Amino acid sequence: MVRQLLNTLFVTRPDAYVRLEHETLRVEAGGEQLLQVPLHHLGSVVLFDTAMMSPQAMQRCVEDGREVAFMDFAGRFRCRVVGPVSGNVLLRAAQYEAHRDPTCARNLARVTVAAKIRNSRQTLMRGARDSRDPENAARLSAAAEQLAALLEALPDQPTLDAVRGIEGQAGAVYFGVFGALITAPTDAFSFRLRTRRPPRDRVNALLSFVYSLLAHDCISAVEGVGLDTQFGFLHAIRPGRPALALDLMEEFRSCFADRLVLSLINLRQIQADDLERREAGNTYLLTDDGRRTVLTAYQKRKQETVSHSLLKEPVPLGLVPHLQARLLARHLRGDLDNYPPYLSR
Repeated sequence: MVRQLLNTLFVTRPDAYVRLEHETLRVEAGGEQLLQVPLHHLGSVVLFDTAMMSPQAMQRCVEDGREVAFMDFAGRFRCRVVGPVSGNVLLRAAQYEAHRDPTCARNLARVTVAAKIRNSRQTLMRGARDSRDPENAARLSAAAEQLAALLEALPDQPTLDAVRGIEGQAGAVYFGVFGALITAPTDAFSFRLRTRRPPRDRVNALLSFVYSLLAHDCISAVEGVGLDTQFGFLHAIRPGRPALALDLMEEFRSCFADRLVLSLINLRQIQADDLERREAGNTYLLTDDGRRTVLTAYQKRKQETVSHSLLKEPVPLGLVPHLQARLLARHLRGDLDNYPPYLSR
């Protein structure tokens, strides 16, 4: 069960082709076999750039409940192929009712933002403790105190827009000092501000790529319990936007994605030449080698065990979004009075 949830087949070679062979998926490129893996080992398949999959393989995956996602060469989400929507219609009805209720929507958004700020603060405090630069340590500590003040002010926010305003302030504080968490002795990984579309430096390119992977996992978690990914509480509804999955993702941005990016840079597992600058658009993109390095580290990070407040034993980090989606479903059904977000240590 856990192995199936954690194992994802990432196909990064543009000329790769995935075909079904008995009870396995066979990956080929240039007339050679690259990999052959049993279907029961896989929870999903992610294809990058122009990598392709046979109709038979795709059909088998969706019949088994195994989704297939397509990303562009930069790791941005394109589309997913999934089977029939699963889950209890009464659960989705409860979700829509909660979305329409201003108080319920605000309260769920507030819980999400509180978890995001708290986990972001943990990352800053850890960075301050580990920093060998007194100036950086002081900046990180000061920012952590600012986040603590915003966290304290959050329960008094009367509207959803006010909650979103607190989130925006917290994000500005957090990314305002994010560069102080980078200890690699090179200017190639300097960070000044968060830029998304497009990423203007190597750090932003890494963040965006890992966020895309995390979003894919959160979409799987939300759909796995039968919830509608497009009806969130913190994120506004937009056509094609997986708002609820993005809500869930906020709990994990700092403790999962950001810490992974920082480890890759600070431990020099990723090098400057693993990301290349494209003149068109003035943006940075991972090379094929760089992408493989990040994907390998991402999968290893998902297998690390963490403590969960409601469980008596450690669980793989990659399983936590699925646990949180189930807790959210229980809350929406009325089985839990409050939704307990994931809080990192």
